[in-house]
Amino acid sequence: MGKFNGHFYPGLYLFSYGLYEATVVFKAMILKDSLVYPSCLPQNKTRWARLWKISYGGWLKIVTGSILTAYVAFCLDDGMVLMSKQVPPRFMYPKEWQHLTMFILLILNGCVDVMSKNLLPQRCVVLEKGTLVLSFYELLLLMVSHLQGSSGVELQVHSLLILVVFLLMLVLTAELWAPDMSQLWVMETFLFVMMGSWLMQVGFILYRPVSGYPWQDDDINDIMFVITFFCWHLMINASCLLGIYGFSSFWHRRYSPRLKLITSKEAPYHTSTPGPLYQLLQEAEQSEKDDQALLSTSSTRDRAYTAHT
Repeated sequence: MGKFNGHFYPGLYLFSYGLYEATVVFKAMILKDSLVYPSCLPQNKTRWARLWKISYGGWLKIVTGSILTAYVAFCLDDGMVLMSKQVPPRFMYPKEWQHLTMFILLILNGCVDVMSKNLLPQRCVVLEKGTLVLSFYELLLLMVSHLQGSSGVELQVHSLLILVVFLLMLVLTAELWAPDMSQLWVMETFLFVMMGSWLMQVGFILYRPVSGYPWQDDDINDIMFVITFFCWHLMINASCLLGIYGFSSFWHRRYSPRLKLITSKEAPYHTSTPGPLYQLLQEAEQSEKDDQALLSTSSTRDRAYTAHT
């Protein structure tokens, strides 16, 4: 499992999941909708409404985790043996067992999502977030242990991957207390995309280098360029998310009738500040009205006096 496929395909899944989450998060931000309880879901009980409410993300986690688990279990010629038959017995394939544990965590997280969204009478967001946070705590422990015996380029690339996982764990922990904060969701999306793209890059660096020659652990230039490639991933992924936000904003502002309705409701009434000329005209008009009122009053008094005399 610790080969190119074991890094590339999990990284591709995380990268695709991050891009999908980016479209969902940016849509909610543009439409000013809730990120946890979106109001765009249909409320009726028809067949299409029930299909719309299915937890596709949870089922995707279950299917992807099951495929990767089966791949780990059958990639070894003699199977997933826990301990050798020699005396004293020794644990076998520690890294493969760690990979297996990671993918089982993914399956369990998907099962909790499906149960919360489709089986429980009321969705429990705290349960979903708590399971995801617990999974990343365990993932961080497994990855730190995964570095045992590593050195050089391999140690460097996995250390950067651990940094991304640690930051993602902090963001997910903060979401337990603020599950509907858009800033945390944007950071979570970026870190998922970053984790996926860098994991794919790790597969190319360690097992399929573009030059055709393996990276050298004793070459300081190779170690420095690992950091450089990581910074390039940061910039490219940030630009990618910025492009997705720009396209989503253009699409929803042009084709979303719901956003037009929100904009029309929130549009303030146009009030113009009267200029000096307008104020002078108003004052002149008011003075003319006052003069007319005085003239009419005096004429009325004169007629009354004449009639009296």
